[in-house]
Amino acid sequence: MSARPVGVVLAGGLARRMGGGDKCLLALAGRPLLAHVLERLAPQVGSIVINANGDPARFAAFGRPVVADPVTGFAGPLAGVLAGMEWAAGHAPDAGDIVTVPGDGPFLPDDLVARLVAGRAGAGADLACVSSGGQPYPVIGLWPVRLMADLRHALLGEGIRKVDRWTARFRLAQVEFPASPVDPFFNANTPDELAEAERILARTA
Repeated sequence: MSARPVGVVLAGGLARRMGGGDKCLLALAGRPLLAHVLERLAPQVGSIVINANGDPARFAAFGRPVVADPVTGFAGPLAGVLAGMEWAAGHAPDAGDIVTVPGDGPFLPDDLVARLVAGRAGAGADLACVSSGGQPYPVIGLWPVRLMADLRHALLGEGIRKVDRWTARFRLAQVEFPASPVDPFFNANTPDELAEAERILARTA
């Protein structure tokens, strides 16, 4: 039996709607957004890496490896998926899979990985992603490391950037989660959404 998946926190975006910078380092209830994400993901995976570009020292306090996109020019979340696959292949070869989550999603469910694994197996699929309230979230998913070479070619050889364009080549299971009382895949893209996350935490604490 393979080891637990490697968790990959996608934090390589440009955060334009938040005014730039590292969105995942903004404070939520007195702690960085990223701290909330790591706290929820860590018990579910074998190890965690942070996918981010630029100086990795700014994430030193979290004690996790930082991997940059292997594709230049901010190629989107697929580049982060590839970065995670390459790290797993080199550092956790028994894992077999990676699970990706955004660095700005502080309410991840504690059964996320278990349900992705079960959903993929039940559907006989290659990949699995989540949805809530009928809304799919293609970057929150379970990805087999064996597809690494195909993804690398799609990014570098074919210029594919949209997640859906690449996953359409494979059998994809979509695992539905309830969207209430709190949408587990709420993400804080704007200052208003960060303030809403504060209100949700205060209400559910």
